[in-house]
Amino acid sequence: MEIKTVGVACDHAGYPLKQFVIQYLEEHKYPYKDFGCNSDLSCDYPDYAHPLAEAVEKGEVYPGIAICGSGEGMAMTLNKHQGVRAGLAWNKDVAELIRQHNDANVLVLPGRFIDNKTAGKILDEFFKAGFEGGRHERRVKKIAMQQG
Repeated sequence: MEIKTVGVACDHAGYPLKQFVIQYLEEHKYPYKDFGCNSDLSCDYPDYAHPLAEAVEKGEVYPGIAICGSGEGMAMTLNKHQGVRAGLAWNKDVAELIRQHNDANVLVLPGRFIDNKTAGKILDEFFKAGFEGGRHERRVKKIAMQQG
């Protein structure tokens, strides 16, 4: 995966894991843009997911990483955007497959269900894996809703 600037977003439940993700990105010298949130005080995940998704669509960041309690709220919100393919990964095998088969451009992590060690393995695999294309490319092209 060719990394541009990694976009990172979370809600309050994802904030502790986001701190680890930022540390990981800094250790691996990946540039990043933090879309918030910036504390564990209750907040609404769409307020952070939408700006991240818009930045992915505009090509300002690639890839994105989003974190909330289960990961589902972020994934649902991000995937409302036509230019986003957000995949929820809870282990390294799923992280590899969402890149290889679905060309995921946003990795979603379930902050309440994985520890830092697992998150590190997921990040390693997500950044390492590439899109396989072929039969998967045909399928990925069918994801976006046709306008009109």
